[in-house]
Amino acid sequence: MTSLAEKRHILEKILKNLPSAAVAFSGGVDSSFLLAVAFEVLGERVAAVTGRSLSFPPRELRAAQAFAAERGIRHYLVDSEELDLPTFSQNPPNRCYLCKSELFAKIKALAQAQNLAQVLEASNVDDEGDYRPGLLAIKELGVLSPLREARLTKAEIRLLSKEMGLPTWDKPSFACLASRFPYGEAITPARLSLLDQAEQFLLDLGLKQVRVRLHEKATLARIETDEAGIALLSQGASRRKTHDYFLGLGFTYVALDLLGYRTGSMNATLTPADQVAL
Repeated sequence: MTSLAEKRHILEKILKNLPSAAVAFSGGVDSSFLLAVAFEVLGERVAAVTGRSLSFPPRELRAAQAFAAERGIRHYLVDSEELDLPTFSQNPPNRCYLCKSELFAKIKALAQAQNLAQVLEASNVDDEGDYRPGLLAIKELGVLSPLREARLTKAEIRLLSKEMGLPTWDKPSFACLASRFPYGEAITPARLSLLDQAEQFLLDLGLKQVRVRLHEKATLARIETDEAGIALLSQGASRRKTHDYFLGLGFTYVALDLLGYRTGSMNATLTPADQVAL
């Protein structure tokens, strides 16, 4: 079995073989770790690139900008316009493929303009265990996935991030706001804003790991959170405050998911045929 130290060495070796690189950087646990290690190895030959869109909350963009600025890493923004794609807005099962194709094509173009030889992204081994159509887009565009190549898991990335003193080591997992919609439910700017406001309210309330899933044409909000969040929302005052705020946003019903937070919960409705039809 490969040790954690050995996996870190493999990752560094992969990066050392690159003349230069642009790291697709969301500011999350995985991309922050990849960017930090790449900067250690490549120095000024690496840059961060973040996609700016309505699916990416302002708080996440600010955190990404702060992370790069504090380390003196070049940081570029590209405007992701996935909502302009009619097929994306209709929210088909291959939504993530469409989004990644659009975003990484722009990142590749920026990398070429800045004379950066390779584009890197931060998926890890755990991402191979779920329906991830975006990985196909990454492969088609020739984007490298060093964390997967080094066979690093999410838990291992958190451990290594903690060893490096990265503030993101215990950051809750985040996925774009478009992942909160059931497949076939239209994605619109207004609905993305609605979800952003709902999740920001819960974060301000004290929840850490949280998703607000939208159902029934935006009439039902299903809250996924961890055990601490469930306990907090079970308190009478918090429950009533959350209910009233969500109704003020325009929801008719507010539900707390009894299974709590989990990745890929919207994939439960997909058939095997859906998962191969890209």
